[in-house]
Amino acid sequence: MSLRLEKHEHYVDLVKQRDGLECDVCDRSYGDGFYCSECKFTVHRKCAVVFLLKDIFDHPSHVGHYLKLLTTGAPDHTDPKCHLCGKNTKRILYHCSICKLNLDIDCIFDYFSDQQAHLNFSWHHHPLHFISFRLHLQCDVCYMFRRKGYFCFQCKLVVHKECVSKIESAVITHPFHARHPLKLLTDGAPDYTDPKCHICGVETANLLYHCDMCMFNLDIGCAIRNPERVSLSKLKVHEHTLTLMPKLMFFVCDACGMKGDHAPYVCVQCDFMFFHQKCAYLPRVINVNHHEHRVSYKYPLGPGDWICGVCWEEINWSYGAYSCSSCPNYAIHSRCATRKDVWDGKELDGVPELIEDIKPFKMNDDNTITHFAHGHNLSLNKDTEEGSFCEACVLPIDSYTSYKCSKSDCCFILHETCANFPKKKRHFLSPEPLTLRPQNQRKKESICRACDQVFCQGFVYSTYRKRNFDLLCSSITMPFKHRSHDHHLLYLKLEVDHTKTCQNCGIDEKEVVLGCLKCNYFLDFRCATLPYTVRLPRYDDHPLTLCYGEKASGKYWCDICERETNSKTWFYTCKGCGVTLHVFCVLGDIRYAKPGGSINNNVELVPNNRSSRPLCHNCHCHCPGPFILKDFVEECFCSYYCFSRCKSWMSIVKKEKGICPPWAL
Repeated sequence: MSLRLEKHEHYVDLVKQRDGLECDVCDRSYGDGFYCSECKFTVHRKCAVVFLLKDIFDHPSHVGHYLKLLTTGAPDHTDPKCHLCGKNTKRILYHCSICKLNLDIDCIFDYFSDQQAHLNFSWHHHPLHFISFRLHLQCDVCYMFRRKGYFCFQCKLVVHKECVSKIESAVITHPFHARHPLKLLTDGAPDYTDPKCHICGVETANLLYHCDMCMFNLDIGCAIRNPERVSLSKLKVHEHTLTLMPKLMFFVCDACGMKGDHAPYVCVQCDFMFFHQKCAYLPRVINVNHHEHRVSYKYPLGPGDWICGVCWEEINWSYGAYSCSSCPNYAIHSRCATRKDVWDGKELDGVPELIEDIKPFKMNDDNTITHFAHGHNLSLNKDTEEGSFCEACVLPIDSYTSYKCSKSDCCFILHETCANFPKKKRHFLSPEPLTLRPQNQRKKESICRACDQVFCQGFVYSTYRKRNFDLLCSSITMPFKHRSHDHHLLYLKLEVDHTKTCQNCGIDEKEVVLGCLKCNYFLDFRCATLPYTVRLPRYDDHPLTLCYGEKASGKYWCDICERETNSKTWFYTCKGCGVTLHVFCVLGDIRYAKPGGSINNNVELVPNNRSSRPLCHNCHCHCPGPFILKDFVEECFCSYYCFSRCKSWMSIVKKEKGICPPWAL
């Protein structure tokens, strides 16, 4: 993310604290900030307020000349020390070019604090200035980002105008620490204490309440929210009243079996059972997307060799967990069962379970079936159907058993396997149930939210929010065993700003991957669902086999595009003929495509089976894939990637010869 700071000529990039942030204004390490690659300075968000200040003409220590902001450090011909305090200046400072004078930012902040209009609040020992941040600074009370508020130049304290009223006074009595009054601190937790809030465990910011006798810290959020949480009763996971123990302490939660380090809830009646604050609110009965039945909370889980159905790690049976009454060997960790990507957030205790009819068809008396996706009856067909494609998976029927429309003038046909796909199912790709539906060719093409592949025909599984998943991705079960790795792979939902690199194509994935954490081995869904064998009659009569890379000294050449293949990445090969082929040249980048199909209503899919292959309008290479995309002006594209690039504004800015999809070679 790049943006412009006020009065600075270059763009700056947003950097996180974990990136090794060393601010060139202050010596403290907190929050995030900005980095200028041209001037080589880094500044905290709050310290970046210096860019809002004006050049100084009448500084008390230097009257008559302007002091201007520099971002590249003190000039070589000057003393780098501050003229006032004697400290060494950093890259950001104020400078007088006439007198060769340097002032550090702290001294400038002291000056502005005295000169500018300000307000004095009883709970803060420095004046606060109401300014427009233009940087969306984070408030130390509500932790939200806004443009206007009160700012302390000395402490870097930020308080939105709306949040001033939330700070009652400099001293309060709070139910979380009723023994002693708590004093408001505005420059961070004292050095002799753990800076974490004793209630929520989050590291406190500038503003907090503190008891110096007990070395107790309470952040503003916990001070103003839910003081009634001192005791809890009528909970789903425990029959007794739980009492909050407001202190930093190590414990093992009886509800989930995980360790904790702050403010547990305690049941005195049960010999001091400990609960995380979140675990005290665990639901009793829920649906999870890794299992077809409801699961219920149970404490303790009971003796047995239990393996979690989500993370596939061992469950300690002496603690609480979720289990299935219908499947005696199925259980899930409490934390795994209530993850946002596993549970839909609905408590089902007391809600009657409705049994839905998920069968895709009903059997008729005349041995035909009525499938929900077709208006005519279908008959079981065991004849070879050359040239026919399944309406669900869009693969050739060939000699597979199928269901065919009984009407002679209707060509609707389904593989027997595809005809049995359930209308609804639970799957790890979505906490909501997935619904099977035919893809409407009249609409714009869909993109699978798991593999990011485009598909224009066939059946899809969708959520009610219209998130689509193709049949391949939605047929994967956990744990997933792939031929390229010795251990099973698990579905991993990545956190914000975290990426994993696919072992095959080398592309960084930001949302979901299949991976083995033990070996640091990850695959994106596109690579994980590549077919192991493929038939490509136009190039080879034998089946092609997917090869998972080789340490070869020689060079391999693709027999389709006649360019070199990278032997370390995956490719297709014929063991009998010895040919090697790029994955992209064999499969293209559009799934569920057949001759006569279209995308975007006016882009036709034409088989690439001519003796001379056309040139792609975007990358100017001969189209290698199984299909050519041809638009209404007869322009040809080798892939959806090239089509979308050429039709976007990015192609106007930069168009180079030989650019193909990043996974093509």
